Amino acid sequence: MRDLTITLVQADQIWENVQANLDHYESLLADIVTTDLIVLPEMFQTSFSMNTSLAETMDGKSISWLKKFASEKDCAIYTSLMISEGDTFYNRGVFVFPSGEIKTYDKRKTFGLAKENDYFTAGEKEQIVSWKGWNIQLQICYDLRFPEIVRNRIDKNGNPAYDLILYVANWPKKRSAHWNALLKARAIENQSYVVGVNRVGTDANGFDYSGNTQIADALGSVNSLTPEKEHVKSLVINRQELGSIREMLPFLLDR
Repeated sequence: MRDLTITLVQADQIWENVQANLDHYESLLADIVTTDLIVLPEMFQTSFSMNTSLAETMDGKSISWLKKFASEKDCAIYTSLMISEGDTFYNRGVFVFPSGEIKTYDKRKTFGLAKENDYFTAGEKEQIVSWKGWNIQLQICYDLRFPEIVRNRIDKNGNPAYDLILYVANWPKKRSAHWNALLKARAIENQSYVVGVNRVGTDANGFDYSGNTQIADALGSVNSLTPEKEHVKSLVINRQELGSIREMLPFLLDR
């Protein structure tokens, strides 16, 4: 099983302006030549808004853009956006393969403090996707506070359910200490790599975002992007290293 190159995109977002955000990502990612996976922040083309008039269908403009970009860069992309299905709205994670195939994950823990639950229907199922030999658990922002929904588990052959968790977020600066601690905790307790991609800047509600985008390994060691500014960086996660940690410290077997 090969290593995986992940491109973390810590971007500012233009409030509720879909085209401006798409253009901005095009600019930020123009120099990416080779990567396996690009991760963009939550509600990537609107910012974290409750304005469901901006919701699109799964064959809308933003999904088409993601498919085109994944094909051009020959990589997968994970992010979330507002999706409408009839009169129902979801904060939906989309894992877009370069082939155009999409696996979806509907955010299971809607953020009551912002009344997200008044506008969006919570998902009910986990989603683990397979990409280049890695099993990847999909998550969105507030899900991070609920460890029970991502408990790694061992099958009858002793294999964990997943190797990597992806969190995409609009997580405010004033709670960045929680973000940093919880990402590390999820990595340690599940003996998995954990990626957290968060935005920077200030939204229309006056909330500041510091980013703190990072990758944590199964021992809790963290590789972070510079906070407070836009940054695009590709990092490699090592399959052999993950296997060695699990073999040396077989804690998951005791679960």
